Amino acid sequence: MDISLTHRLSFKQASLTVLVAFILGTLLSVIQIGLDYASEDASIDREIHSLLEISHNPAARISYNIDAELAQELVLGLLRSPAVMRAEIVDNSGLVLASVDRPPAQSGYRVFSDFLFGERRQFEDPLFVSHAPGEALGVLRLEVDTFAFGSDFLRRALLTLLTGFARSLLLSLILLVLFYAMLTKPVVGIIRALSDRDPRRDLGPVPCPPGHERDEIGILVAVTNQQLSNTHQEISQRREAEDRLTQYLAELENIVSARTAELKATNARLTLSNRELEQARATALEMAHVRAAFLAYMSHEIRTPLNGLLGMLALSLDGPLTSEQRQQLSIAHDSGKVLVDLLNDILDLSKFEAGQLELEQIPFDLGALAEDTASLLSQNAGNNVELTCLIDPQLPAQLLGDPTRVRQVVSNLLSNALKFTRFGRVDLRIEPTAKGIRITVSDTGIGIPEEAQKRIFQPFIQAGAGITRQFGGTGLGLALTRRLCEAMQGELTFNSQEGFGSQFCAELPLSSHAPASSWPRLQGRVVTLCAPGSGLAEQLASWLPHWGLEQQRRAPDTPASELQAELLICDSAERLAQLRQQLATPLLLVSPYGAFIHSEQAERLAPFAQLARPLARNTLHQTLQSLLEPLRAGSSQAPAAPQERMHQARVLLVEDNAVNQLVAKGMLGKLGCEVAVAAHGGEALDYLERNAVDLVLMDCNMPIMDGYEATRRIRQSGRWPNLPIIALTANALPDERERCQAAGMNDYLAKPFRREDLAALLDSWLPLTTAS
Repeated sequence: MDISLTHRLSFKQASLTVLVAFILGTLLSVIQIGLDYASEDASIDREIHSLLEISHNPAARISYNIDAELAQELVLGLLRSPAVMRAEIVDNSGLVLASVDRPPAQSGYRVFSDFLFGERRQFEDPLFVSHAPGEALGVLRLEVDTFAFGSDFLRRALLTLLTGFARSLLLSLILLVLFYAMLTKPVVGIIRALSDRDPRRDLGPVPCPPGHERDEIGILVAVTNQQLSNTHQEISQRREAEDRLTQYLAELENIVSARTAELKATNARLTLSNRELEQARATALEMAHVRAAFLAYMSHEIRTPLNGLLGMLALSLDGPLTSEQRQQLSIAHDSGKVLVDLLNDILDLSKFEAGQLELEQIPFDLGALAEDTASLLSQNAGNNVELTCLIDPQLPAQLLGDPTRVRQVVSNLLSNALKFTRFGRVDLRIEPTAKGIRITVSDTGIGIPEEAQKRIFQPFIQAGAGITRQFGGTGLGLALTRRLCEAMQGELTFNSQEGFGSQFCAELPLSSHAPASSWPRLQGRVVTLCAPGSGLAEQLASWLPHWGLEQQRRAPDTPASELQAELLICDSAERLAQLRQQLATPLLLVSPYGAFIHSEQAERLAPFAQLARPLARNTLHQTLQSLLEPLRAGSSQAPAAPQERMHQARVLLVEDNAVNQLVAKGMLGKLGCEVAVAAHGGEALDYLERNAVDLVLMDCNMPIMDGYEATRRIRQSGRWPNLPIIALTANALPDERERCQAAGMNDYLAKPFRREDLAALLDSWLPLTTAS
């Protein structure tokens, strides 16, 4: 094996050593040259001063005698010095007695000499006689060329540098030879010995170079021989293992042959099973499609009569009714809403299974949403159940999230608590946390058995068959609520004990959009007559001091003589007559809606007001303000009633269902619209040919020509490019909106719809007018 010169260790060691020696030698040479330069620079001044001292006395006598001839001879003699370029003698009157000069010597190295010592130097020697040193006779001036001295210095410096380089080169050659003999040669010999070995036949040790038995090379050879010995031993062991492995492979081949036959038979059975699985998968997919189609069909078939039912009830509630009739119709209308919520739960569950649930991020008032939901569900509370909505005063006025899904969470938890509670309290608590909002629903109901708590969040599952038969329900609420919380990046937890009630807690990361509401301050002292463990007592103790009122709770049977306040709040109508006989203080009754007193009795109790349970903050605040400030309320002008938002527009309603036609016409008429009706898409096209309209409400599923086809024809004609077409559909599945947009419709309204929903759409697509 041959190694190039630059890759040998001896060369690398020698080059490194020579580099260090060269740097040190150069440094020493530079120091020596510097010392020589300083000495040479000083010697120039010494020699010239010596020359001036020699010429001083003759020049002084010449100046004294004013002998120009002798002065000329003296300066010519000074010019014989190779360094003197110019010499002159001047007497004390400024007369030049003698002056001579010559050109400077020319050389290529002169620039270095001039840089180091300067181009020329001038010297002056004042002339005087020894017996009168104070009397000046004149001046002897010399101008010296430094190159006469600098050239000698440059030759010496060059010689010094060349000598140092020669020494370094000689040292490198000597070191290279020594390192090669001491290091490279024995290492190369070891390498060649290893390279020429045949590992299968040469089992002897590698010879050690003579003279290196105890140094690093000898140790390297010893370690190498040890490794070679271990390698030979390992090779022997591997050969034995290979022999055994060959024997095992022969046995394994026999086993594999037998197993291969078994695997072929197994593969045949697996192939048959795979075919059956593929067939089962195809059947399952077909069933899923059938279920989705059935769900869409049933949604349409259920929502269509619901739209008529809720629409007619809403129209009836707008007319003149007695209090009892209005209460009955309101209960029927709210029951229809509950049925719509149940249908939405089923559809949302299917959306979860299909992965198509989408969440909004819009600002909404969680406190008002919770109070509205609790008020809606209060009809489900038993006579002995107190439903209370406890909202933290620090709750932000606006939160960012999906209000529809949050309402479903609150509604499902409240419905579940009211369903299983016959006595006691059901509390809805809403409070801010560091991570968002905590919604807690606690009850004093039957509780959940420990064995049923593991499956309580499964769809269509309740605690037991007896629970289902006794309390009813589908078992969808909790399953959907938990999935909604997880979809909103939140968490639903619960704890329950059988016979002692349950508590469900939903932690939702809803961010604040607006700070907590600032209510107008109230003044006065309020006494509440209610039990200490009631929800009403807790709610009033939280909000009345927050509004600035002085609040005190007293037992319901406290004598009237001990009740000193500006307002009395009680939860029982039995003592109202007695309190009015003894006190003139304003009274406020908080009771379930069904326990309200008649208007005739309420007039006899004036000043008096009654509020339905659960209390809403805004309603309670307005009632307290009107009862506590009667003079201000009486003297101030009553606020003007809000003007109804009207739309003086021509609307074409395309709807095949007669009940839905009546509902939509009634709602549109109350909103100020002129309505024309078409039973299917063909009639709508004919009507548009003859009449101008401002907006089209298009049902999607109709006989003869459905809404999709009618809309496509309207858009393709190009005659009504800016005509708003709003889809009316009972299909609430996720792909329905995209299907309507693809047909050319501008917006979407799902059945059953409320007048508020219809008014919001008209606000978006029609200009507003105001009824006088």
